[in-house]
Amino acid sequence: MVCTVAVTKEDNMYIAKDVLTSVVDQGYSMDEALLNLKEALELYYDGNDTPSKQNTSVYMTTIEVGA
Repeated sequence: MVCTVAVTKEDNMYIAKDVLTSVVDQGYSMDEALLNLKEALELYYDGNDTPSKQNTSVYMTTIEVGA
């Protein structure tokens, strides 16, 4: 299964979030955050039905907001 993941950096930590499930994990490097998220998602899907195919299209973009 392929998951769509958004990664942000906050201070000295990388935060990885699965877009479909909203499962989140973190790490001191991007690789560590992604590995931790992979483990968290495996635990998440162990107790839930694993979707055989993601039918959800995800569109990510940026917008400018005046402040």
